Amino acid sequence: MMNTFRQPRNFSLGVLCLWLFLSAATLHCQEAAPLTGEASAGPAAAQTTGAGSSTQRDVSLRQLPRNFVSDQKDLWFFPGKLAQGRHWLPTVAVVGATAGLLAADPHDVSHFRRTSNFHGFNRAFSGKITALEIGIVPASFYVLGLARKDSYAQKTALFAGEAVADSLVLYAVINAATRRFRPSDIAPQGPFNDTFFRAHNGVFNHSFPSGHTTAAFSVATVFAIRYRTHRWAPWVAYGVAGVIGFSRITLQSHFPADVFLGAALGYSISRFDVLRAY
Repeated sequence: MMNTFRQPRNFSLGVLCLWLFLSAATLHCQEAAPLTGEASAGPAAAQTTGAGSSTQRDVSLRQLPRNFVSDQKDLWFFPGKLAQGRHWLPTVAVVGATAGLLAADPHDVSHFRRTSNFHGFNRAFSGKITALEIGIVPASFYVLGLARKDSYAQKTALFAGEAVADSLVLYAVINAATRRFRPSDIAPQGPFNDTFFRAHNGVFNHSFPSGHTTAAFSVATVFAIRYRTHRWAPWVAYGVAGVIGFSRITLQSHFPADVFLGAALGYSISRFDVLRAY
């Protein structure tokens, strides 16, 4: 019985150790292969990238509040860009995929209620553990960057923190507005097709979208892009984020549609708002 209890705990501890190991490995590799336009250490000013039409965005502890306000302005004025005929294709793709998953949610959730294959996995990826896994990556990068005087790693960590803050604000507004039941809130026999605008689990404790997945993919996207010269970095970053998202389904905390939208929001905020020049 004791071994059964310790196994998921050891597995989650292993995930945290893997993140720390990869953080150190990436920092070591970064000195040998910095990205174009930004040095691995020392003061980093804004640099031009690509064809020279866009400028890399700078970040520091002092600049974070200003960057955050700018991000929020871009996020909430996004419908205006749609009205100008911009970004329609990706928007329609995300909305269409989310709608399709919403239609399938009543059928998907019953499978994870019947199976017992994920009990150990669920204990290893509880809400508190996954929140720690998400937060420890930028925190460890920032501390290691300070220790090694690596400004690139420090800025990467700050970008990741900025992305998490941006994504959680958007998540909170959508979550509070939609008030969707979590799968675990619904009786075993349903109904699973009438889940929106009915939950009263607190202001920000509803199902749509998944906050853990939004935060995980916002962090993963920052690291995948900033360290894209290392081929394994995107695979590891998105792989771990994907596992975290999947755990939200097996735990019956979220429907697949909630997880998909969370992943799309996290990626989009980091890719097109926080790291807008990459």
